[in-house]
Amino acid sequence: MIHARRIDTLALDNYQRAARVILANHLVTRTYPDRIALPLIRRWATELREDLAELFGYRLEVTETTARLFPVLDRLDANRPARTVNDRVFDRRRYAYLSLALAALGRAGDQITLSELAEQVSAYCGRVEGLELAPDRAADRDAFVDAVGWLSARGAITLADGDAHGWASDPEVGEALYDIDRPVVFALFRPPRALQHLHSVRGLLAEPHPVQAADAARKVRRALVERPVVYVDDLPTRERALLTQEQLVAEVEIFTGLRAERRAEGVVLIDSSGRLSDVRFPGTGTLAQVALLLVGEIADRVLDIDDPPARRQPAPDPATDLIGQLDDAIPESTVFVALADAPDEDSLDDDPDETEPAAYPFLDNDWVRDTVRALADRYGATFAAQWQADVPGLTAEVTALLHRLRLVRATPDGLLVLPAAARYRGAVVTVRARRTEELFVTAADTTGPEGI
Repeated sequence: MIHARRIDTLALDNYQRAARVILANHLVTRTYPDRIALPLIRRWATELREDLAELFGYRLEVTETTARLFPVLDRLDANRPARTVNDRVFDRRRYAYLSLALAALGRAGDQITLSELAEQVSAYCGRVEGLELAPDRAADRDAFVDAVGWLSARGAITLADGDAHGWASDPEVGEALYDIDRPVVFALFRPPRALQHLHSVRGLLAEPHPVQAADAARKVRRALVERPVVYVDDLPTRERALLTQEQLVAEVEIFTGLRAERRAEGVVLIDSSGRLSDVRFPGTGTLAQVALLLVGEIADRVLDIDDPPARRQPAPDPATDLIGQLDDAIPESTVFVALADAPDEDSLDDDPDETEPAAYPFLDNDWVRDTVRALADRYGATFAAQWQADVPGLTAEVTALLHRLRLVRATPDGLLVLPAAARYRGAVVTVRARRTEELFVTAADTTGPEGI
């Protein structure tokens, strides 16, 4: 029996908050995500360590200054990228600078200036074909400062003096001095296997064929806490039956404190606390609110009995293409062949499942574009200024958000509408007259599936 079932009712909420924090962040430090998170996890370290291992197969390491969760990856997910402090998605250059900055910090002392760190990263870039950090180029400086900001937000480095943005504006005038927290630096990058021993990124994933029922059950529980929605059709045959087991889902509910909503098509965990979700939906801001308006229109369109949309089967798992792209980028000269496993071309096949893929309602890009345009014409005065003049950009961002929440699946020519979108049919819109610059939306059900 897991510890969560044996904890006193008065203390259970505290334990569940600790569970949600470590599942949401994977790395917790004295300052990240806040100053109360680490003491909370340290209080329940023993129970969390055992429950995480039993339920999910995860390993938890807790020290005086860090708590690090080592998850088991069953699949690659392109929907959870690193983001800047201003919520911009990292591009390839920022990821490269981040990785090289970690390498430099691992060899540094207790303090380092921003210009010294940039100089070391620039030197490392010289060893990577096609990569450069030129301090005299503003775009490079901005990207580097974004990577440094990511490290600073997690407590790997702490600003002691100066201003990073001053350096980014003019490196001849600005400067910043950072204290280095070495335990956090070493905790950040801990791959399950040495990258030099891998021919393929598949080597970082879990074993593709669970050999015991307990392994398959852990895989289903992992899906429940890692995906906004777990659809039955996404799982191989042996795991579909497990998803329907009330006890398995109840174990995740009692551990996390979340409420499971079950439907024939799948299961979603509702996070009303907001402590496990990286995206709140419905939410505030133009993107979230237009997304709610759009998904309401989508649900009404799908349920139109007089003119139902055509249905289409989804394309093959996009993780296949993502793995191929990553594998193509691995420089073979860095692979230590003597200890590297031979490439396994079949390791991505989770299950020899012959079930016919489900078909979903399909809405083409013209319909999506026209619908967002109509919403903009009706409510555009309440949108943030940047989106009032950029409806195509708004459409792209909103559909990306719905894709990330697994309410739709984006395709090159339109959207496949997934079952959870039906939760938002009949959405009702109200605009407060006192503050017409804001758009407020209330739906028939305001507890939408949360991004995890």
